[in-house]
Amino acid sequence: MKFIDLATITVRSGNGGDGCMSFRREKYIPKGGPDGGNGGRGGNVYLEATRSLQTLADFEFERRFFAESGKPGEGARRNGRSGEDLLIPVPCGTLVFDAFSAEPIADLVEPGDRFLAARGGRGGRGNAVFASSSRRTPRFSEKGMPGEERTLRLELKLIADVGLVGMPNAGKSSLLAALSKAQPKIASYPFTTLSPNLGVLSVDDDRVVLADVPGLIEGSHLNLGLGLAFLRHIERTRFLVHVLDVSDEGGFPSVRKQWETVREEFRQYKEALLETPALVVGNKIDLLEDRAVLEEIRAFFERMGLRFFPLSALTGEGIDSLANAIVECSRSIPRPTGETRLVALQEEEPESSSGPRKRDVVQIVKLRANRGYRVIHPRLEQAVLRYNFDQDEAILRFSRLLARYRVEDLLEEAGAREGDLVTIGEMEFTFKPEKAAEAPVSPDELKA
Repeated sequence: MKFIDLATITVRSGNGGDGCMSFRREKYIPKGGPDGGNGGRGGNVYLEATRSLQTLADFEFERRFFAESGKPGEGARRNGRSGEDLLIPVPCGTLVFDAFSAEPIADLVEPGDRFLAARGGRGGRGNAVFASSSRRTPRFSEKGMPGEERTLRLELKLIADVGLVGMPNAGKSSLLAALSKAQPKIASYPFTTLSPNLGVLSVDDDRVVLADVPGLIEGSHLNLGLGLAFLRHIERTRFLVHVLDVSDEGGFPSVRKQWETVREEFRQYKEALLETPALVVGNKIDLLEDRAVLEEIRAFFERMGLRFFPLSALTGEGIDSLANAIVECSRSIPRPTGETRLVALQEEEPESSSGPRKRDVVQIVKLRANRGYRVIHPRLEQAVLRYNFDQDEAILRFSRLLARYRVEDLLEEAGAREGDLVTIGEMEFTFKPEKAAEAPVSPDELKA
């Protein structure tokens, strides 16, 4: 399977169903009263982490996901059915970013971690809801609210305990195969590994997950070779195993150059990687004619406080010693905690607009190129979405709401003249300076 660790998707939740305006009409019941039901809630869109996926390959061709919309309400107080939620499975270790702001918004690490990516629109209220002692026959209902649409960037960071890093052809894949039952592609040429491989080291009752990432060369941060993109997969590891080829004819200077090259590429990618605990492996000792160089290499790393393990991934010499050290470190070194997990598990509705009112000011913005004026206020913009302007009483309610916020006066103060275009939310209308109805606005009419 092709390894894909980056993807961009668009998700859209369902629209809320429209409320119904109807009146009970039955024989022998001449004044049945309003009985319009409420619309159903639109379906939510969730991302959920699962172990059944290892890459983001499912999003290579399918990139748009839509939840079901709510059904409209009906007469006889029958409420519409809510839309079904859409659950999108992603691999464990998936980071979710807003595609436009690049801000991280969720980190799905453990199986079952769930993120509410787009909330379904609220259903519109039927006219039965608006009946009261002072308004017995409301002839209006509400439209359902539109769902949310978001573009998300997904970035997979593999969940492993140990990261194997080093230059190309240092023997990382051979070491992974020797330590675990993984079967990575192995050959005697650089860049055999083109994507990360995972394996599991089992020692008695301990299980340690190993990740082998493609090799680094000098200039990887300039996108030479395979670049640095795959280094994201070792950011979550507890510690690293640096794999060095000690069989090079250059001896100790060559080994030191390998070490310094990898460390410099770490610095170019993310300096925090330089602080990650590490073990150092000298691989391919079976090809050495004189093993005296190993003591010079060991002394070099011990001066830095690092443990050095000479071994041969091909013959198995020294493998057990490294395996025991890996298990020992995995028990004592915790997983990095520097990255804040932003998993959104709540499903509560956002604060209702009928709650405490903010005394914010209506803003009037004059648009360029003689395009008129825009009225900015959250309650008015929400009212435009919820009110059904095919209903006369809904138009009257909206007119009273405009009067409540002195929109006409504010437009005139801003320089608006009769015939100018005025925009509120997604609605445009022609300004006609005529005082709206003077009747007081009821509390129900402010619950837009």
